[in-house]
Amino acid sequence: MPYIALQLHPVPTDQQAAALARGITDAMASVLRKRREVTAVRIDGSCAALWSIAGEPPPQPTAYLDVKITAGTNSAEEKAELLRRLHALLVDTLGSLAEASYLVIHELPAANWGYAGLSQAARAGAPL
Repeated sequence: MPYIALQLHPVPTDQQAAALARGITDAMASVLRKRREVTAVRIDGSCAALWSIAGEPPPQPTAYLDVKITAGTNSAEEKAELLRRLHALLVDTLGSLAEASYLVIHELPAANWGYAGLSQAARAGAPL
């Protein structure tokens, strides 16, 4: 049940947003073996006045991609491959990115998050 939030400058086109949502979902499913039907992707764009690098508007597309997954469900190699694949997707879709573009994977304890009213620990039958 991953949750992915992508913040971009500049605001992506509808076609770019759709390609990114599909590509992120595909990467989560193929690299981390996450279920598509509970993979949520949110994409937000901002204008130059709301994003800066070194105190100035970004000179080229900039991204911050935040992935949330359950702790302990994926290996270091899988997470490294996900970062490589998502960076390539961003570049393929948006063009060259500013160096200060970041991809972050947050691993949350299974008892601390879930969906449909159940934590991931409860779904796995683990003691809470």
